[in-house]
Order: sequence, then C-alpha cells, then structure tokens
Amino acid sequence: MSVIEHKEFNGHEQVVYFNDEKTGLKAIIAIHNTNLGPALGGCRVWDYAHEDEALEDVLRLSRGMTYKAAISGLPLGGGKSVIIGDSKKIKTPELMQAMGRSVERLAGRYIIAEDVGTCVEDMLEIRKETKNVVGLPAIGDGKAGGDPSPLTALGTFEGIKAAVKHRLGKDSLNGIKVSVQGVGHVGAYLCRMLSEAGAELFITDINQEQLEQIKSETGATIVGLDEIYDLDVDVFAPCALGAIINDDTLDRLKVTIVAGSSNNQLKEDRHGQILKDRNVLYAPDYVINAGGLINVYYEQQAKISGKNGGTGEARVHIMSIADTLNEIFALSDKENIPTNVAADRIAEKRLQNINNVVDIDRKAC
Repeated sequence: MSVIEHKEFNGHEQVVYFNDEKTGLKAIIAIHNTNLGPALGGCRVWDYAHEDEALEDVLRLSRGMTYKAAISGLPLGGGKSVIIGDSKKIKTPELMQAMGRSVERLAGRYIIAEDVGTCVEDMLEIRKETKNVVGLPAIGDGKAGGDPSPLTALGTFEGIKAAVKHRLGKDSLNGIKVSVQGVGHVGAYLCRMLSEAGAELFITDINQEQLEQIKSETGATIVGLDEIYDLDVDVFAPCALGAIINDDTLDRLKVTIVAGSSNNQLKEDRHGQILKDRNVLYAPDYVINAGGLINVYYEQQAKISGKNGGTGEARVHIMSIADTLNEIFALSDKENIPTNVAADRIAEKRLQNINNVVDIDRKAC
C-alpha cells in the first residue's frame, strides 16, 4: 500500500522516510498542513511492531497537530516525526544528530520538539545539526523553553475544570473522582495539580516505581492497567498513548467526562458520537493538551526576537484553553453534534481563513 492510499492519509503535504545506516536511524517525518505557518510537532521514539504502525501513528499525529495549532490560534502548521525502535536501546547522541540532519533537509518546513521517548537532552543533540528545533533549555529569566510537560499538564488541568463545570455544574474539583491513565511526565504533573485541588485520584501505569512516587505525593489509589476502564469515577484522564476510546473499552467506561492529555484518544471519529450518545462529555484531545505546543511556540518567538516569548505570556495563552473548550461544548449542545466534530469545525474554519489566527502579542497583554 502506498502512503497516499493509507487510511490515515488526509491531504498530507509531505511524508518523508529517513534512513541512516551508520547510526541505525529509521525515521518518518510527516508534514500535514502549512497553511498557517511551518509545521511544528514532536519526535516520538517507539518500538513499533511494524513499519505500517509507525506510518499510521505519524499520519494521525501530524494531522492532529494541524488542528491543535489552528484551534489554539497559533501561526503554525502541523507535523510530526517518529523514530522506530526502543528508546532505551537505540538512542545515542549520534542517532539524534542524524535526526537533526534529517530535519535540516526539510529546509524549515518542519520544526521538531519532544514527544514520547525524547527529552530536552535529545533536542540539544538535534540542535547541533539544525536550527529548526524547540524544547531546548530555557534561554533566560522568564523565557519559555525546556520540558513542555508542566504546561501541557496545566492546560489539561484547566480543561478538566471547564468540563466539570459544564457537565457537573461544579466550580471546584474538591471531591471529584479522577482516574489517570499514565503518570509519566505530563500525567505526574497533572496528578499533583488535581490532588492540590482536592480531587480523589486513581492511577495506573506500566512504571511501578513512578506509580509509588505519585501515590506517596498525592495519596492516589493504584489500580491495574486494565482495571482503569472499569472504575466508577467522574473523570477519566487518558495521559498515555492513543486509541484507548474504542469498541472494546467504551462499554466498560462508567464516567461522566473524558478529559486527558494523550493524543488521538478516539480510535475512530465515530467513537465521539458514541460518547455523546451515552451522555459522556469528551474534551477533544488536541484542544485540551495544547499547552506544550503553546509553550514551544513562545520559545520559538523568543529565539527569533530575543525578547518576546516569556513563560508568563505562554501561561496566559494556555489558560484560554478553557475558553476554547467552552466554545466547543456550546457548539456541541447547540448543534447536537459530538464535541470532536464541533472542535474540527472550529479548527477547519480557522484553517480556511488565515486572518482568524489570534494576534499573539495582543492576546498575551
């Protein structure tokens, strides 16, 4: 099957395979849309069972980045990259430098950042070969940069509060039961915020040591990887990998709200309609998890201007994620459509009219 014939191909502008025999790099970079600006998206290192899995992931993720940038009011396009292999086994400084050379060959059409399996140190290695990289250490007092996970978590936290207010009519998370699937970088920060707000947490992850750490910090209850779907809680927060809202899990969910930080939570778009039919409020993933993208955008602006792009401006912008979700919820209610469809409509309208992109400097004031 050709790339263009793939089920997840959706008008992508460019899909490029890279191979470096010396370092063992096997990577795919997908650029979905650059109508609003250069494509920006993270680099995921994952031990895919087959190359087609990697292609499917990068196609879905890059499209999601297009919509994420558009609905967040950012002058950016959507792109993503994947490196095939176990990050604990294949990552070396030389391999990440080879990835940097791959990015450089795209001549600024794609800007790379962190994702699952990569970190700030990897971006520093990539920076040796290309300027088209963000997620680097903060470049000065009050400047955006570094690990975007805390700000991704902040946006997710604000989104959960908006969803709870809309569906449950509560201004506080005190006593709200939240199950968190995945307590890695973003999930851990989110758990701390939820705990401080008074939520009752139930957590799961493949990393037992991390689970115990979060339990000791927040008093969360640890549950099994499969058990997480059967809990009778208010909010289910997926913070690991995608496609976890599917035909197998939907019948097991006993929640009122699905709101988490992972990408591509719906295995298929139709699952958004099923959630709506079951009166479950879904906070579209590319909206609620946009905090990291917003942060690295301001980092990019700081690099360009040398003075703009502080964390304060990024935080102000991230706090507006709740407003965007409220707009989506309202459209969903008014038109009787699933929230994922409502979000797509708003994003597509902005993609069709570049003038709808938010004036970043004005918004941050």
